[in-house]
Amino acid sequence: MSAHVAVVFGGPSAEAAVSRVSAGAVANALASAGYAVTQLELNRELPRELAAHAIEAVVPTTHGPLGEDGCLQGLLEVLEVPYSGSGVLASAIAADKGMARRVFEQAGLPIAKGRLIHEAQHDSAALERVRAELGGAVIVKPCSGGSAIGVGRVGANDPDQKLRDALRAAFEVDHSVVIEAFRLGDEVTCGVLEDANGTAVALPPTRILAKAADWYDFKSRYGTGGSEHQCPAPFSPELIERVQTVAVAAHRAVQARDLSRVDLIVSEQTGDVTLLEVNTLPGMTPTSLFPEAAQIAGVSFEELCSRLAQKALARAGRRTPKVLEMPD
Repeated sequence: MSAHVAVVFGGPSAEAAVSRVSAGAVANALASAGYAVTQLELNRELPRELAAHAIEAVVPTTHGPLGEDGCLQGLLEVLEVPYSGSGVLASAIAADKGMARRVFEQAGLPIAKGRLIHEAQHDSAALERVRAELGGAVIVKPCSGGSAIGVGRVGANDPDQKLRDALRAAFEVDHSVVIEAFRLGDEVTCGVLEDANGTAVALPPTRILAKAADWYDFKSRYGTGGSEHQCPAPFSPELIERVQTVAVAAHRAVQARDLSRVDLIVSEQTGDVTLLEVNTLPGMTPTSLFPEAAQIAGVSFEELCSRLAQKALARAGRRTPKVLEMPD
């Protein structure tokens, strides 16, 4: 009898629509691989639905708050339902760009100079100082979320008002925002897929050429023809090795598990590699980067999804501690 696996998607996230497309693709692949599959929405009914369907393991395809930041993972831990992907701590660290920057810095990984700004603690004079400190051209990002939602670019010659507008848009997504110095180079992503022994192995890096905009925004990511993916990236073997080394190190630094996708800026001219972030639940849509790179590495989409389900089904449950009696 085949294992019964739930693909969990959606939830109260700006990326819910992307998540649903990922879920459909993953569910179809798992069904083709012989699993019994049920798709479930991330909402208050999820615990009841998991029990009602006698779910044996979960493959999350959630993106953004509650689904990717450790909340769903914590719920599954409480319910003692095994799941694929990173655990609570790694999910929470990677989902918070401010916290992730601290971890990357402590691990000695190459990140851009940046500052964390809280909505209730900033003023115009402080923003001007931050911009001057970071070099004029900056990227503004909400601390949480992904898919470039709420992200803004401010050029060195743009007025300060554009920075204030970018912050306002980012604060609509999160109360905390990261402002980073703009790094010139190619937008690159590198997937990391753990093997059967849990060893993190880098997939071929992908260079991303945005078509729908002058950078890899939401439309470029998910619109048909919105971007061109060059995988493997047309870099020198030395630069590819450098990108893969940083990707695996970032995966390990946040204690990611099973898979991740690491985003970077790469300069062919200087050989510099700048780490941006780690995505612990990369997209699985038809235009997504992770399954594309896995395919080039020889792992079909069906095999990729099956491996994730197998990882979850084989995962040992949390150890139950011995309950100590209260002393007299």
